[in-house]
This record gives sequence, C-alpha cells and structure tokens, in this order.
Amino acid sequence: NQLWEEEGLKKLTALKNSTDMLICAEDLGMVPAMVESVLDNLQMLALEVQRMPKKAGETFSNPAFSPYLSVVTPGTHDMATLREWWEEDKASIQQFYNSQLGHNGDAPFYAEPWICRDIVKQHLQSPAMWAVFLLQDLLAMDDGLRKENPKEERINNPADPDHYWNYRMHITLEELAAQPGFLLTLKHMVIESGR
Repeated sequence: NQLWEEEGLKKLTALKNSTDMLICAEDLGMVPAMVESVLDNLQMLALEVQRMPKKAGETFSNPAFSPYLSVVTPGTHDMATLREWWEEDKASIQQFYNSQLGHNGDAPFYAEPWICRDIVKQHLQSPAMWAVFLLQDLLAMDDGLRKENPKEERINNPADPDHYWNYRMHITLEELAAQPGFLLTLKHMVIESGR
C-alpha cells in the first residue's frame, strides 16, 4: 500500500499542478484504503454515488454524511435512472424508501415525481461541494416532462454491448425552457438548499 500511495501522490500531484481545473476522482468500487487519504491530501473531490456506498455493509450512501470535498449523485451514466431503478428491485426500493427517504409504509410502485424531487432535494442539501444529476432524473420530477417508459432513459449499460450511449433527450431545449413551472421548482430547490 505504501508504494501505491507514493506513486498515486506523485502522479496525481503532477496532474493537479498542470491545471487550474477542479479534479474529481472516480473512486468507485474496490479501491485501496489509502485512496481516501491521498485525495484528502491533494484536496481532490471524491465521487459519492448514493446507490454505490463505499462503506462495507451499507446498502446506500447517505448524501447528508458526504464530505465537503465530494460530488454527490443518485447515479451515473452507467446505471439505471431513478425511475428505471425504482422498478427493478422492490426489496431494495422498500428499504431505500423507509431508511433513506424516511417514509413509512409501502413504497409506491413507480418513482412518482414527488419521490424524484425528494431524492434530488436530499442531494442538494448535502454538505458536498457539488451535487450532480442525470438530466433524466431532473425531468422525472415533472409528470409532463418525463418519458413514458423509464427503460428508454438509460444512457449506457456496460453489461450489454448493444446498449451504449443510446439516450437522446426527447424534448428540445426550447421546449424545456418554455416550462416555467419545472424551472421555478428547480430554482427554488437550489435556493432552499443554499447552493
């Protein structure tokens, strides 16, 4: 681990010194324990994906406990969108609905707009420096803007060689800009979060 830490520090320091850009690590999956300290040492942002917790034994990562030097997100381009995920694994969804969203009773069958708003709000209120969302997950907050079929929202599925980068936005930017209700909702969510 010492060798990897030294090599990581050397290479990442050179990378960091070559740009003024803010750097975010893709520190997902099985990463060595020293990665967190290297990122902290270099003040690089960690990636905190709610459905890919870093702590052993956890099913979900809670954005409220993410460090400031991080990017929080419900999912990535290589994962199902919120709506598709919600329909895939009912046991996991039920646990998420109760433990992460704090709701009692049975989880709704579909990821209704209010569910998607709750999840986006949860991330916006995180102490993380950045909260980043798939466009599909933001559009899912509005019944009139979401696609009818959630399976058509997925960007990439690494397990399927025939399903790669297929997603295309189903409305134009002009049509989206003409949705004052959605835009005001999103604006108020951002303002209320203090971002």
